[in-house]
Amino acid sequence: MTQHILLAGSTGLVGDHVRAQLAARPDVDLVSLKRRGSPAAGEAIDYEQLCEAPATVLGPLAPAGIDVAISCLGTTLSAAGSEAAQFRVDHDYVLAVAQGARALGARQFILVSSVGAGGPGFYLKTKGAIEQAVEGLGFERVDLIRPGFLTGARRERRPMEAIGQRVFAFLNPLMFGPLARYAAIPSGTVAAAIVSLIDDTDAGWYVHENADLRELAGPAA
Repeated sequence: MTQHILLAGSTGLVGDHVRAQLAARPDVDLVSLKRRGSPAAGEAIDYEQLCEAPATVLGPLAPAGIDVAISCLGTTLSAAGSEAAQFRVDHDYVLAVAQGARALGARQFILVSSVGAGGPGFYLKTKGAIEQAVEGLGFERVDLIRPGFLTGARRERRPMEAIGQRVFAFLNPLMFGPLARYAAIPSGTVAAAIVSLIDDTDAGWYVHENADLRELAGPAA
């Protein structure tokens, strides 16, 4: 049976892998969203318009409805330029995707969040806020993806992240026990875990951190 999947944030570190893996599945009808002006493949939308009328914007792109919606949307403070602008992307845009998908029949929402979501600091508080907002939308199943430090090659240049990847290459062997949830994890592994979750129909609210993500991804990831 064909699954109708909506993917937002398909040009990001995790989203790019998710898009490629889903595109290779014959049982998936994929609608991949991108911002207007992006040269990447996908359906170009105006996220500001999406916030105003989620179902109206998404409806023509998914005439058969949506079974599973996946959000890999996210930005950084430096890229956004201010905390308000980052909140707009990481919270408001994500919420609009979820609202539109739910209105079009989605039973499941998969959200790429962060380890420590809801904790101290603007970034973690924002991640916690969007998790709570999604909870109230009535999805049968919600999967919260909370990876540690993501590794992999991005489309855009992020110097600080590149430094972080080199640092974690040394630190990862030392991060075990309670620290393992914060360790670096390949973006491809996280993507493989996400793709595996679209086949899980059990209802509920699930949180997936590093160990669970590696298990879901399987040995080939």
